[in-house]
Amino acid sequence: MAADVAEIEQQSNEGFIRGLGLLDSTMIVAGSMIGSGIFIVSADIARQVGSPGWLLVVWLITGLLTVGAALSYGELAAMMPKAGGMYVYLKEAYSPLWGFLYGWTHFLVIGTATIAAVSVAFARFTGILFPAISESNYIIEPIRVGSSSYAFSLSTAQLFGIAMIALLTWMNTRGLKLGKLVQNVFTFAKTGSLIALIVLGIIVGLVSYPQIASANFGDLWTIRGSLQDVGHGLTAAAAFGLFVGLCVAQTNSLFSADAWHNVTFTAGEVKDPQRNLPLSLLLGTGGVIVLYLLANIAYLTTLRFEDMQKVASDRVGSATADVIFPGAGAVIMAVAIMISTFGCNNGLILSGARAYYAMAKDGLFFNAAGKLNKAHVPAWAIVVQGIFSAFYVLPRTVQADGRYGLLYNDLLTYVISAALIFYILAIAAVFVLRVKQPDAVRPYKAVGYPIIPALYCIGAAVILVVLFVYQTTATWPGLLIVLTGVPVYFIWRKLSGSGEPVSQS
Repeated sequence: MAADVAEIEQQSNEGFIRGLGLLDSTMIVAGSMIGSGIFIVSADIARQVGSPGWLLVVWLITGLLTVGAALSYGELAAMMPKAGGMYVYLKEAYSPLWGFLYGWTHFLVIGTATIAAVSVAFARFTGILFPAISESNYIIEPIRVGSSSYAFSLSTAQLFGIAMIALLTWMNTRGLKLGKLVQNVFTFAKTGSLIALIVLGIIVGLVSYPQIASANFGDLWTIRGSLQDVGHGLTAAAAFGLFVGLCVAQTNSLFSADAWHNVTFTAGEVKDPQRNLPLSLLLGTGGVIVLYLLANIAYLTTLRFEDMQKVASDRVGSATADVIFPGAGAVIMAVAIMISTFGCNNGLILSGARAYYAMAKDGLFFNAAGKLNKAHVPAWAIVVQGIFSAFYVLPRTVQADGRYGLLYNDLLTYVISAALIFYILAIAAVFVLRVKQPDAVRPYKAVGYPIIPALYCIGAAVILVVLFVYQTTATWPGLLIVLTGVPVYFIWRKLSGSGEPVSQS
């Protein structure tokens, strides 16, 4: 009986169990951020900016933006410690429409397509250990959709990715305790793996291959090697091309550091949220960014910069591991990335469904998504998220040379810029709410206000403008995806039978 009373006392006014402590919340932040990107995207960035020094600058910019955003975002999290995160903050600062547009885009692409992408990355690296799991080992051969450039298929890798989504979806419907256990175990494991790669890479590189570190760090700024067109024929060989390259490269580094704010979706389940949410945002983002910078130093200590630009399948993490453990690096890194992607997807699945729960409570999503099961989790929202994510694993794009790509890759490319718009609006909401709600209780106030939030908004806006001008085909479609939410919003409002959504406040 006493145990039952204790559990009831831990319930939030939404019915959630406040079972996430500071460590758990920090593990959600870090675990959702660290996926497979840090082990891959530095090769593409190296081609975009052309020198070791500028590669590190790209990651430093990402770090400053992400930590600056977290320091500011914590004010909103502490003010409104309830399920929904960014959906709630945009709704309160601007209007229900803005909150819905974020939630809709998160459901349509940002959350679900990312889960699909991480699941296929998990399957790909599992295939290194078990070759039968392959994207070319088809159970159902690609079926073209009419004369379009799209097809559907089911390979063993796709099936394995779907199975991973199904398993984690089921586990997270069983209650918060199991979900956070998986998150903590896998985040500790993958953080340990990344630290080991960094420490061993730097030691082995400096001891066994000092000439590589000397070549890279002794000449940080000279543009060299294979350069990538970053838009309108520009490359890093010219000063303005380098500036554009630094901005375009953020699509890789920022995406690798994305999902840093996902813990706020679970705010209704965090103990002492006014303290733990801002702290977990700072500790999680700060810790991950330090590791990302050190990982790139390890890459530059073990690999010639020109080799980084040309590494097979962009797997710089595997190439570094192969320097540390000759002949076994690919297998070791495959295991590390499997652990990393499994933990990453658990964090995404655990947190993302809480946004749809908040939307449903406002009459802007399926009613069943706004209900909790006996385990005090939004099981229906978790399942719908899982089904939609699994669906994204199946569609393929048909390229001009007849090869098959994956549809979610294109969608994620499109919405990176759109996601940046929402982030700018969310940080700007700190200013807006200080005017609209000057007397609201703010247990935590943004560090460095107004300078740090303003610098974030300006910096992110500059990157956004460059992306829209120089990466047109990869950005404007994302804006259209967001705008599809406008008619859906008004349709949902009409179907819910209310002129304005019911507030959670």
